[in-house]
Amino acid sequence: MTGPGPGPFLLGIRHHGPGSARAVRAALEQCRPAAVLVEGPPEADAVIGLAADEGMRPPVALLAHAVDDPGRAAFWPLAEFSPEWVAIRWALEQGVPVRFIDLPAAHTLAPGGDDGERLAPDPAGTAPGPDGPKAGAGTPGDAVPRLDPLAALAAAAGYDDPELWWEDAVEHRRSADGGDALVPFAALAEAMTELRTAFGEGDGPDGARDLVREAHMRLRIRDARREFGAGIAVVCGAWHVPALAAKRTVAADRQALKGLPKVKAAIGWVPWTHRRLSRHSGYGAGIDSPGWYGHLFHAPDRPLERWMTKAARLLRDEDFPVSSAHVIEAVRLAGSLAALRGRPLAGLTETTDAVRAVMCDGSDVPLALVQDRLVIGDVLGEVPETAPATPLQRDLSRLQRSLRLKPEAASREAEFDLRKDTDAARSRLLHRLRLLGVDWGEPVRSRAGTGTFRETWRLSWEPELAVKVAEASAWGTTVLAAATAKAEARAVGSAALADVTALAEHCLLAELPGALPAVMRVLADRAALDADVVHLAEALPALVRSVRYGDVRRRDTAALGKVAAGLAERIFVGFPAACAGLDADAAEAMRGHVDAVHQAVTLLAPETAPETAPETAPETAPETGAPSGLRHRWSGVLGVLAGRDGLPGGIRGRAARLLLDDGLLPDGRAARLMGLALSTGTEPAQAAAWIEGFLGSGGSGGMLLVHDERLLSLVDDWLTGVPPAAFTDVLPLLRRTFSAYDPGVRRTLGELVRHGGPAGGSVTRPGARPAAAPPLDPGRAAAVLPTLRLLLGLPDPSAPDPSAPGPATPTTPGAAR
Repeated sequence: MTGPGPGPFLLGIRHHGPGSARAVRAALEQCRPAAVLVEGPPEADAVIGLAADEGMRPPVALLAHAVDDPGRAAFWPLAEFSPEWVAIRWALEQGVPVRFIDLPAAHTLAPGGDDGERLAPDPAGTAPGPDGPKAGAGTPGDAVPRLDPLAALAAAAGYDDPELWWEDAVEHRRSADGGDALVPFAALAEAMTELRTAFGEGDGPDGARDLVREAHMRLRIRDARREFGAGIAVVCGAWHVPALAAKRTVAADRQALKGLPKVKAAIGWVPWTHRRLSRHSGYGAGIDSPGWYGHLFHAPDRPLERWMTKAARLLRDEDFPVSSAHVIEAVRLAGSLAALRGRPLAGLTETTDAVRAVMCDGSDVPLALVQDRLVIGDVLGEVPETAPATPLQRDLSRLQRSLRLKPEAASREAEFDLRKDTDAARSRLLHRLRLLGVDWGEPVRSRAGTGTFRETWRLSWEPELAVKVAEASAWGTTVLAAATAKAEARAVGSAALADVTALAEHCLLAELPGALPAVMRVLADRAALDADVVHLAEALPALVRSVRYGDVRRRDTAALGKVAAGLAERIFVGFPAACAGLDADAAEAMRGHVDAVHQAVTLLAPETAPETAPETAPETAPETGAPSGLRHRWSGVLGVLAGRDGLPGGIRGRAARLLLDDGLLPDGRAARLMGLALSTGTEPAQAAAWIEGFLGSGGSGGMLLVHDERLLSLVDDWLTGVPPAAFTDVLPLLRRTFSAYDPGVRRTLGELVRHGGPAGGSVTRPGARPAAAPPLDPGRAAAVLPTLRLLLGLPDPSAPDPSAPGPATPTTPGAAR
């Protein structure tokens, strides 16, 4: 099947251009070529037939990766409005052979073949321009300036913005019925010839690579002509058209390809997103507005009116007052702006200005919704199950279907109840993937509560996760096997004790029974050899969380409990010595370790009931298996820290506060410790550090002062007695402490101090009622009692008791009869 003329038909296009896509379809219908050649890696010829599968929904991408190094990978994205995709689908529908002719991925992925070691965003050069020296927007962090052939063409046409020129000249042009569909391609080829002459064949950062690619394309075109004849169509970046039409010898082209590095590569289809097609994503696939281009490609007529209707529907869904009158006026304004600017049709710039002025009342806040949801969009493509994939990818797809956890491009939050089998399985899958480096989900703090049976995740599937899955395939053929193997390897390779304990916690969350014994052996070895108290304190909290909350996931954590108890005992022995001789920064860090160890010990060894007799008390805590006296020994350590002179004031104050919270300070002991710390003989900076350690930050410390009048009186007495010369040094520390309190707490403290004395003296002395506390108003208190009874479900004492015998009912004479 051949078309008019000798061929081959070189169809120069702009990647991801809807105007180019429509022109390619028209040209193919006119030429009816015997074969279609498309710019892309030849390894994809084996999977090109899947483009016609019903389960294939663009945007999708060809993903090629080195078999020995899956992290070395490259994408070739395709959208519905990509000219290459249109050409592929046309050829498959017509039964015409279709081939890829670009440089093989085996060369592109080889070290030194495409800038070396990093992930290539798009070696096919999907740039805003027609695949010239500007081809490819580069990798993240690439700051090399690139030549822009579009800018030269736009300047020749009198345009300052090359994007506007391309839209007017190509994207907004619709071929008239009966016109020659090849004329635009001939004109574009002539323009590219002039540009290549002006810029030079091998100039620019991509010039040398382009010459190699074009040599390979010419060889593939020669092969296709020998097989199918001259009537073939070539769909490639317009920049390459002059080079492909040039007369070069076979020997010269083969010489250009001689000695190229090569690796073994595998290729397949993966889902892509509109957001990854946009330049904003960092992958630089070449278009600012994939949603807008998709609309232009699919709109059968009146694209401006249809776009404004979409924008109005989106804003109404977000509760913005937009009516049909807004749509009519926005269409008029966009058309007027296009006429004033000399454009044939209203483009994205005019539509955006009209939407901002008419529908958004000049505000950029609702306009940002339109930009994000419509101009870019969150469309996620789909790949059929029959597409080639690694065993790990197939297992992941099976789990996603069975757990009804569908990948989505848009970020969303999902809450799991771990008491339910399905939610627990979803949690395990996400934790296993995180262990493999596939961060599909990120744990976030739950807004619904703090129960240990609840988990909240933020889910967002990004296309590059397909590369992470390919990399993780080296660890195993299933998610469970791969996560287990990687956990064991990480345990052996971890040098820090805290890393191993965090890994043990992760193994419990991901339910990896095969990896946990190996992790536990490494953990026991590291714990036995590490004598640094700070390292032990950093490792203990994660280990205790695993022990304490393992029962929610129904795990046996007895071995972890023994290791945690051993770590705690070693921390108790070395903590007082480790707290001595610290500077201010080290003391603040150590105070954080005191808090963390205290919380861990509280979880590991819960307090026994006071009525339990010593002889009947269990030797170990039933929940964790920790020794029953562990918490008592930690209280002794806190007592040593609180009363030992020479330790940093922040640590001593924090230890006293923790003992007070646990009710382990006798009456007056806290006041005595505070009095000693805030005495006139203590350096003001150390006294202020003690206050900060004792009161802490946030609302808890302030509420302690609000409700404990004695402590507030001590603090007030010390503060008023600070010498003026030292007050300037103390003020920043006090401000840092008190500024962290809630505004209501600070206001209450101010009222207490203000009413403390007739002349602004100290606050109420111990045993006296503060003047700031007003007397109880019985009337106001009685007004809230009905509401409290309703909330607490208590009976109303003023209501008659239905079970009590009522008063005798008076009767009339003869009623007994």
